[in-house]
Amino acid sequence: MSSDEDENLDNAMFQEPDDYFQPEKPYTHTDYTLLSGQKLRLRLVGHNPLWGHYLWNGSQVLSTYLQQHAPTLAHGKTILELGAGAGLPSLVAAILGAQKVVVTDYPDAELIDNLAQNIATCSLLPQPATTVAAEGYLWGSSTESVLAHLPLSHQGFDILLLADLLFNHSCHDALASTIVGTLARTPDARALVFFTPYRPWLLEKDMAFFDLCRDKGLEVDKVVEEVMEKVMFEEDKGDELLRRTVFGYEVRWNDLVKTHR
Repeated sequence: MSSDEDENLDNAMFQEPDDYFQPEKPYTHTDYTLLSGQKLRLRLVGHNPLWGHYLWNGSQVLSTYLQQHAPTLAHGKTILELGAGAGLPSLVAAILGAQKVVVTDYPDAELIDNLAQNIATCSLLPQPATTVAAEGYLWGSSTESVLAHLPLSHQGFDILLLADLLFNHSCHDALASTIVGTLARTPDARALVFFTPYRPWLLEKDMAFFDLCRDKGLEVDKVVEEVMEKVMFEEDKGDELLRRTVFGYEVRWNDLVKTHR
């Protein structure tokens, strides 16, 4: 074989096939209707391995719950959302009059840029929208950067928002540790954990998250069970009713709750 033939063969071996590089999927948009009838438009990333390209059922039900209990869960509160995706619950909390909202997701540039875009383009927010900040945050890591957004008189957030995160079983301990590290040590402070068992046969593993919370000195109470009109993922298997159901739990400091009562 000649040297020219060798070079041609090498080039052929290391040349990517025509369909190797998939074109980037474009951003999509979706609307959420507030209880007031106003529409909130959200931009979703075109595709993301961290599932940020969906508006999850848990985030929609949590957003409705915030509106139904705005005086205790939003008005004047400091709020941190974890794994926010498009940031719907955070935006709703800010619209409802939260004092400060920090909306976070995995520190992926596209996810955080998209959150910032949704904040910047939300016409329903008080203007200028200085009450809302987007930041990349890795669960279980130092909480210093997110706590730095709080007013000086605050040592933790009044309300934490976690929507459809419990399917990440390997991250449960990091999530629970983040709750411990960011939730204010006050009787009224709480983390709202809403989720759907999209894989019903793993519901027990989803629920194991709350055992970790109890082990860390937190009390857990169910506050919501809502059945959606349809499943999010038609191709999934398992009990359809469970796959359409959003469960909401409130997580609070056990010792402070008992004292408050």
